[in-house]
Amino acid sequence: MAADDGCPCPRCRAGICEVHGPVVDRREIAVFAVSGVLLLAGILVEYFTPYPGAGTALLLAAAVISGYGVLSDALSSIIRLRFSIAVLISIAAAGAFLTGNPAEGATVLFLYAIAEFLEEYAAGRAERSIASLLDLAPQTARVRRDGEEVTVGVDDVAVGETVIARPGDTVPLDGIVTAGASSVDQAAITGESVPVAKGVGDAVYAGTRNAEGYLEVRVTKPEEESTIARVVALVAEAQAHTSPTEAFIERFSRYYTPAVILVAALLIVVPPLAFGVPFLESFYRALILLVIACPCALAISTPVSMVSGITTAAHNGVLIKGRDSLEAVGLARVIVFDKTGTLTTGRLDVEDVVAFGVPEEEVLAVAASLESRSGHPIAEAVRRRADEEGIPLRDVEEFASITGRGVRGRIGDATYVVGNTGLFAEIPRGAWRAAYDRLESEGKTVVLAGTDSAVIGLLVLSDVIRKNAKKTVADLKSRGIRTVMLTGDNERVGEAVGRRIGIDECHAGLLPEEKVTMVERLIDRNGPVVMVGDGVNDAPALARANVGVAMGAIGSDVAIEAADIVVMEDDIAKVAYLVALSEKTVSVVRQNVTAAIVVKLGIAALAVLGLISLWMAVAFGDMGLSLAVIANALRIGRPDGGTSF
Repeated sequence: MAADDGCPCPRCRAGICEVHGPVVDRREIAVFAVSGVLLLAGILVEYFTPYPGAGTALLLAAAVISGYGVLSDALSSIIRLRFSIAVLISIAAAGAFLTGNPAEGATVLFLYAIAEFLEEYAAGRAERSIASLLDLAPQTARVRRDGEEVTVGVDDVAVGETVIARPGDTVPLDGIVTAGASSVDQAAITGESVPVAKGVGDAVYAGTRNAEGYLEVRVTKPEEESTIARVVALVAEAQAHTSPTEAFIERFSRYYTPAVILVAALLIVVPPLAFGVPFLESFYRALILLVIACPCALAISTPVSMVSGITTAAHNGVLIKGRDSLEAVGLARVIVFDKTGTLTTGRLDVEDVVAFGVPEEEVLAVAASLESRSGHPIAEAVRRRADEEGIPLRDVEEFASITGRGVRGRIGDATYVVGNTGLFAEIPRGAWRAAYDRLESEGKTVVLAGTDSAVIGLLVLSDVIRKNAKKTVADLKSRGIRTVMLTGDNERVGEAVGRRIGIDECHAGLLPEEKVTMVERLIDRNGPVVMVGDGVNDAPALARANVGVAMGAIGSDVAIEAADIVVMEDDIAKVAYLVALSEKTVSVVRQNVTAAIVVKLGIAALAVLGLISLWMAVAFGDMGLSLAVIANALRIGRPDGGTSF
């Protein structure tokens, strides 16, 4: 349904506003009921009473009522000299009436109308699936105005106002928490099953549920620009795009229909002239051929599968902005990852402490106390580790920061230094140096702690690898996909991270433009390439890849607009899920296309030989096949057929 320009609601902008008409009108049900009764009555009167004329009249009424839309479309197409599917069906139905087979003519139109209804219902189901996301967002909000709490419609809440979310409430609009603390269920947007802790300064999103605490939220976006509204609008837009397979089938259909009409005409003329087949029999076979040649099942085999895949992904926190992108992911055999922020968290953590002659706690206490005066990321990591282990900080005197090397200060009666090897150049090499060289060769960041005369310990830091990164790479490899990592880090660090995760190929020390060049080389060498990055820093490479996937883009306008696919939360496992979903969708498309072609050709051969009737051609070769294709496509969205592979 087209959006109504006069309606500002997100549903209407997405083309799914039920205010302007439901997906399936009740009038259609009434039409099928009335025409079905007339069809049954007509068949009974036609064949079981001495009044065949009355039976024909009832069948004609059933044909006109159920097939009015088809006949209207056929007439319009003929006027425009365009031979549509409706033209094939209308010719077949009219021919059946003219050759004394009114029951089959009426049945053809009735069954075809039902097939069209089923296709419309399948598309409507996908639209309702997306619309259900909007249903998660409440229509009213509690707002604090003039010191009082009032309830108003969400479209009346202005940016900057404060809304209130009590335990169990759904957050009405996007905003920033200004008071309170709670855990918020973001599954509607991100697909994650565990609620996320929210406190002052954290962002919350419309449609997410406040699980336990009290929150006051300053609104940052109007209702029509909320994250969930943008997701719905973009998915609706994606459904309008065509995949390469769909584009091919559309081109094929433009030439297919006229060719079928030509073959049917030859079937009418050639057998009577060349083989003495009675004209009416030959004409009847041609009508059956017209019906069975109707490419309905073939035409819907791809779009209904793609829409099912896109809506399933949206409900699992993956926003796919085009059917072509969904198909391309399933065909790509190479996936490229950015390192920092994608495979790793981008945050340094102290993963180990190596002590020499003193307890490890002493090394950490000295380092954390000195680093408490610094704002460097390494200092933050050291302080965080000390906090986690409950080690208290000590008083530091005569603190000094040594640019490019580290920090110095007096703790108690001793002076300590924490930093790189430049601060310990005068200290004899020994066990500490061997440990340092080994750890550095593994791609670790190593900080030394000691005095001017001795090294008391090493603090080993590394960029934290995401929890599911190794498993995700293993899952991709099991599907025959080659994984490549691009990073601006030095080669030693990049190779170390790649080995730990199991990456097939690593390219380090790359500038943004060099990442683009590398993606181009991979495309030339391997065909379609999927690039996974953080959505901002990797924008050029994401844009150059056949499909760009932005990670952790919830609330990021830039990432949502720029990438082909957006993983709303920082969950690297969603990449493996996306590949599995895409491969499943592509597989279903192939199944549907193959089934449509094989069944059509088989029944067409039976029609030419006169071994099948007109109503059987519609029931099995058109309506039945279309129903089977739709059912096969919709199972993508079922937990046992589409979201768990």
